[in-house]
Amino acid sequence: MQRWKLTVEYDGRPFVGWQRQDNGPSVQQSLEEALQRLSGETVRVHASGRTDAGVHALGQVVHFDLEKPFAGLKLRDALNHHLKPAPVAVLLAEEVPDDFHARLSCLGRSYVFRIVNRRAPLALDAGRAWHVQRPLDAEAMNLAARHLIGQHDFTSFRAALCQAKSPVKTLDRLEVERQGDELRIHAAARSFLHHQVRNMVGTLELVGAGKWQPDDVRRALEARDRAKAGPTAPPDGLYFVSARY
Repeated sequence: MQRWKLTVEYDGRPFVGWQRQDNGPSVQQSLEEALQRLSGETVRVHASGRTDAGVHALGQVVHFDLEKPFAGLKLRDALNHHLKPAPVAVLLAEEVPDDFHARLSCLGRSYVFRIVNRRAPLALDAGRAWHVQRPLDAEAMNLAARHLIGQHDFTSFRAALCQAKSPVKTLDRLEVERQGDELRIHAAARSFLHHQVRNMVGTLELVGAGKWQPDDVRRALEARDRAKAGPTAPPDGLYFVSARY
């Protein structure tokens, strides 16, 4: 039996999310079915973190066990063949020790959220970025983001259906950068609450638009009340970037 670690990218638009569900196709289902076609085995694939419907990944990490022996390059290429036409690609396949676990061994996760800030509609990035027409002040958003870095009770940025045992998380990075018409919001932590990144982005957008001041984000955080923070940003612009081990 071999334990394998894959680094995977995917376009989240056709999926109900990472996890298998009854209401539509998932990334997990695509990988497991591709593995079954390849090996003839029923395989359970575990991810470093779940992504919601419409959320993309540049470097999702997964693991699984296979009885049939493979070489890493051959496994990667064969899986990519069997994944077609799903918009999922295996970038790297590595054999790892039996005690490796994509989720439990993970020391940190990073995301990026893309906002295209212009009047013109999105021809190429529709479904891959949040289109915000009103002008956004990236520097004000950065000032506001600093209030969220560190260890806090993030109840104000937590989805109602979040299953985490505690709302306390340590946010290592939250930074806003502008590249022309595009704003990229980088977030990193050991782990995140459900919708935490999208809720933080929706709140920062209010600051960028001038509806909130940077200090309003601090007050929203201290309120520990979801109703006191901004709206949930759409999934289109969110990308799982990497997992750290």
